[in-house]
Amino acid sequence: MKMNIADIPFSRYGSYFAFSLDRKTGKLLLRDLHGGDEAPSSIFEIQLIQDGVPVEYELDVTETRLRLLHRVQPQRYAELCISDEDVIRGRLQGVSLQLTAIKSRYDSLMPYGVDSRQWEYHLYTKEIKLMFTLLSGEIDVDAPWRTVGNERIVITFHPQSGEGSFAIESYRTVWPGREYDDYPAAYERVRRNYEQWLQQMTSVPERYEPSRWLAAYITWSCVVHPEGQLTDYAMYMSKNWMFNIWSWDNCFNAMMLSKQQPDLALAQLEIFIAHQDRSGIYADFINDKFVSFNCCKPPIHAWAFQQMRKRNARLNDKTILARMYDSFKRATNYWLECRRSDSSRLPVYNHGNDSGWDNASIFHEGIPVEAPDLVAHLIRQIDILSDLASELELWDEAEQWREQADELYHLLMERLYVEGSFVARYAPENRVIGQQSSLILLMPLVIGYRLPRNLCDRLVQTLIEKFDSPYGLCTEAYGSSLYKENGYWLGPIWAPVTYLFIDALQNNGYNEFATALAKKFMELTLVGGMAENFDPFSGKGLVDPAFTWTSSVFLLLAEQFAIGGEG
Repeated sequence: MKMNIADIPFSRYGSYFAFSLDRKTGKLLLRDLHGGDEAPSSIFEIQLIQDGVPVEYELDVTETRLRLLHRVQPQRYAELCISDEDVIRGRLQGVSLQLTAIKSRYDSLMPYGVDSRQWEYHLYTKEIKLMFTLLSGEIDVDAPWRTVGNERIVITFHPQSGEGSFAIESYRTVWPGREYDDYPAAYERVRRNYEQWLQQMTSVPERYEPSRWLAAYITWSCVVHPEGQLTDYAMYMSKNWMFNIWSWDNCFNAMMLSKQQPDLALAQLEIFIAHQDRSGIYADFINDKFVSFNCCKPPIHAWAFQQMRKRNARLNDKTILARMYDSFKRATNYWLECRRSDSSRLPVYNHGNDSGWDNASIFHEGIPVEAPDLVAHLIRQIDILSDLASELELWDEAEQWREQADELYHLLMERLYVEGSFVARYAPENRVIGQQSSLILLMPLVIGYRLPRNLCDRLVQTLIEKFDSPYGLCTEAYGSSLYKENGYWLGPIWAPVTYLFIDALQNNGYNEFATALAKKFMELTLVGGMAENFDPFSGKGLVDPAFTWTSSVFLLLAEQFAIGGEG
C-alpha cells in the first residue's frame, strides 16, 4: 500500500516514533509521541542533501519503509524503517540525510564515547533521550553550545563510497547498549511483524481490500508499548493528533482485537481498570504520562466485554469474569451514587465530553443534562452485571442488579419519554431541553429488549425518516437548523455510533436496516478512508484521517456482513 503521510503517519506497532508530512509547510517531520496529544510531538525536520545543499525529493512510503527519492536521480535515495519499537534504522544510497532539531532551550546534544560515532540527545520537553549511532559512512554535527543548551542542532549522515547507514534509538535514562545488525535484517523484522498482523485481519471481498489494508495498517501502527502510566500495550486513537487511549474508543478496538488477540484486547480494558478511581470512575483518557479524570465516557464497557466473550471463549475464564465484574460493578455504582442528586432523578452528564458526543445539540443549553442514552447504556450494563453475577453464583447481587435496572427503566420512561419521544432534560431546572434533533436521543434502542415493540418501531422509523443518509446515520437530523457540515457531532457520521445502532437493530429484529447501514459504512470507507468522522452526503473523511476505532468498526462490520459476499 502506497501511503500519504500527510494523512496517515508512518509508524509501527509498539513505537512512539512517527514520521509525518506537515500539511502547511510540506516538511518531513520526525515526531515523538511521549506525553500525549497535549505535548508538542515534532522533534526533527528531515531533508535530503546532495553536495552540501538540499535537493527536492519524492516520498515513496509503504507500511514498513519510507524512502526519500532524489527527484531527478531516483536511484539516489535515503530509506528509513522503524525496525524495533524504539529504534529507527536508516540507509543511504548516493545522498545524505539531514536532521534539524525543533528544540527547546534546554535540549542538548553531546558526544557519547570517544570515537565520535555516537551522539546522545537530551530532549528536556519530552523527558527522553535519543542515541544517534553512525554504522557506516560519515556524520557531521553542527551544534554550537550556548550557556545552557545548543544554539541549534543539525545532524547530517553522509554516505561513503556511495553508501551509509545509521540508527536512532529512544530511551528514558541510560542507553542500554545494542549490537546493530545490517539494514536488510533490521527491515525484515518490521516487515515480518506487520505481515503477521495483516494475516490476522478478517478476510473481505476484493472490493473492500483497500479498506482492509488501510484499517490493518492504522490499527497496527497506532499501538504503543507499555511505559509510564500505560500498564500494557495500548492502541492509541491516532498518531496524528489524538495520541491517547480514551475509555470508550478502547472498547471498539478491544472488540475487534478479541477474536485473534484476546490478551491485547483485554489489555485495552485493563489499562483503565489499573487506574480506576476509588469512586469507581474510569479515566477519560490515559497516555504514558497522564491519567485524566476531567471527564469520563458512557458506560458501554460491560456490553463491549460481552461482545468480546462472544468472539473468543478464552475470555469466559472465571478469573477474568470475576475481575471484570468487580470493575464494572464499581464503575456502575459511580454513575448511580455520584452522578445524581437523589433516587428520584436520573444520572447526569456533567459535560458533553462525558457522553463522547462532545458538542451534540442536547448540551447547547447548559449542563448537567439527564440524557436517555446514558440511562439506556446504564440499564443494559446493569442487566449484563446481573447475568455476570449469576454466572459467578452471586445470587443476591444478581437479584439486586435486576431490581436496580427495573427502577432505572421506570425512571427513564417517567422522566425522559414525553409524548411519544425520548427527550433530554436540563437538570438544574428540571425542564425538557428545547433542542431535540440529535441522534443521541434514539440510543434507547440499545435496550429494545425492554421497550414496547411499537416504541421500537417508532424509533426505527425516526432513524429512517430523519437521520438516514446516503452513507449512514447523521448525528444531527439533516433537517435541523443546527445541522452543520463538518460539525463534529452536529451531523457527521461516526463509526462507534453506527456500530451501536447496527448492533441494536440486529438484536431487535430489524435485520434489513442493520445490513443496509453496515453496507453503507463499508462503502463509506472506500470514499473517506478511516477518518474520525464523515460527511453523510459526500462521504468525505473529516478531521483526523487515520482513526483506529473507525478502522476497528470497519473490520468488525466486514467480518459480520461482507465475508463471502460481493460487497
